[in-house]
Amino acid sequence: MTRIYLIRHAQSEGNLYRRILGWYDGHVTGLGREQIAALERRFQDIPIQAVYSSDLSRAMETAQAISVPKGLVLHPDPAFREIHLGEWTNVPYGDLAYHHPGLYNAFFSYSPQWAPKGGETFQQTADRVAPAVFRAAANHPSINIAIFSHAMAIHCFQAALRGKHPSQVTDLPLGANTAVSCYEIQDGKFRVLFENDASHLSPELASAGLREGRETPPLVWFRAMDPGKEADAKFYCDARKDAWESVHGSLRGFDGPGFLTEAREQSQWDRRALQQVMLRSRAVGVLQLDTLQGAREGTGYIPFFYLRPDYRRKGIGAQLLGQAVSVYQPMGRKRLRLLCDPGNEPAQRFYRRCGFLKTGQAPGALRPLDVLELPLA
Repeated sequence: MTRIYLIRHAQSEGNLYRRILGWYDGHVTGLGREQIAALERRFQDIPIQAVYSSDLSRAMETAQAISVPKGLVLHPDPAFREIHLGEWTNVPYGDLAYHHPGLYNAFFSYSPQWAPKGGETFQQTADRVAPAVFRAAANHPSINIAIFSHAMAIHCFQAALRGKHPSQVTDLPLGANTAVSCYEIQDGKFRVLFENDASHLSPELASAGLREGRETPPLVWFRAMDPGKEADAKFYCDARKDAWESVHGSLRGFDGPGFLTEAREQSQWDRRALQQVMLRSRAVGVLQLDTLQGAREGTGYIPFFYLRPDYRRKGIGAQLLGQAVSVYQPMGRKRLRLLCDPGNEPAQRFYRRCGFLKTGQAPGALRPLDVLELPLA
């Protein structure tokens, strides 16, 4: 008899930033590393003799919870990857939900209608993952093995065990990040011991792993702004003015024309430099990137990160951060950098929660500003 522990990866950038990653190689977050530590404690006294994993970083990082303390070789296998999203790889949930609501619903219902260009259907994912699990079991008869995979790939496998299409398995709730399913196989027959169990996580860590696409927070998408157009220039300047006044208490020292000139120059160089944050059809913020600054030292610089006051503290900010990461990570940047007023405690708390660290100070218009950096693994 072989016992198989099938385990979802820890919280990744896609979970935090509300992006559908698929085969995009996102990494585990700081909270995800806490989940990995809890998973390691769960398996401390459970004998495991072999460890397999999807070859994507977020799964392999999670697999170290078992492979490292038990001194086992990790066997990466692309057959255990998440569903391949093709043209929708690394797209914000909000973009898909607003522009293609039918596809959005098809994706989250495991519908047979989900068939992205260059990607996989859910049935194709099941047909890839299920044989890989059986192969791993056949390679290690009569021992315990752990396999690390992804939420939808695991659901597709669970549907295959029941002889159903993934859309027909509606009685299994989504497992939290690092949730464990356990099966026994003997003489070619599978027996389910339990599925999607996350009892090793505290309530806070478990619930964090469930806040995904169809749940809170509000989902946003991003529109390229043209600061040469009057409406975009006004929205940008108003945002800059509001941010300055909320931090400094007045407009003393505010240089609106200077900020606008800088934004225009950056947008002329890279159309991604100035992006309007959209909640459905409403503009709620601005994300500004300077893709030239810091290039030689491998840094991605964020000059301006803004949400209107009535949209703050709703979980939207992480989606802006994810958009910045999605631009800079493929460019090979090793860290994100931004400046934050030391007295802006709400912003400081947000950046700390997202993994930013203070690395120094820089001159500001009225007082020194903290230099905050986020490593990009």
